[in-house]
Amino acid sequence: MHNDTKYDFQAGATLLVDKPMGWTSFDVVNKIRFALRNKLNVKKIKVGHAGTLDPLATGLLIICTGKFTKKIDSYQAQYKVYEGTFLLGATTPSFDAETEPDQTFDTTELSIEKIEANVANFVGTIEQTPPIYSAIKVDGQPLYKKARQGKSDEVIIKKRQVTIDNFEIDVANFPSIDFKVQCSKGTYIRSLAHEFGESLENGAYLTRLVRTHIGEYALADAWNLDELIAFINEESKTVEV
Repeated sequence: MHNDTKYDFQAGATLLVDKPMGWTSFDVVNKIRFALRNKLNVKKIKVGHAGTLDPLATGLLIICTGKFTKKIDSYQAQYKVYEGTFLLGATTPSFDAETEPDQTFDTTELSIEKIEANVANFVGTIEQTPPIYSAIKVDGQPLYKKARQGKSDEVIIKKRQVTIDNFEIDVANFPSIDFKVQCSKGTYIRSLAHEFGESLENGAYLTRLVRTHIGEYALADAWNLDELIAFINEESKTVEV
């Protein structure tokens, strides 16, 4: 699907990449930058990404090279679509499966009707609290560093306004809840899962997350990372068409 595409990576290119599980977004940028520097025989080339994905998440990452890095802000501003799963009945400090559950809750009193009705509380413009395990900086230090230093209690995390345009759930595998959400820039899906549980006077944490769209850009059109690196290694410098 990509073989007919020509890129001029130094002048500028936009690449859609499927981020692998366990990789940070920065890992992907570094891998691509290293391959481009070697292939183009240059010491420096600008490479950046538009919108971080957590290490345990997979899916669409927009990578920009060269002068196209100036487009990153416009890509980041676009709506995002995610699909995933959260588990009711427990919470974790990171709001996802990166950390072990710290609380468990009885889910036997949760009716399917109550769970489905809870969705309406999270559609529209809402306030959410970002996870302590996030890259947001407080006093110049990322929150996740404070969390790992055991200083979570010392941090006051400001709520932020985000917009949830669409939120659908499937309770067929209860207490695992499959979902699809379309949301604005800056939305934390881990926080959405955590606060969904809180709203039910219960607990929930994210167990799976895939980003399928950034605006009109789709995961279905993205490169597998290994295939992209192989493509870069095989290509000479060509002009984008």
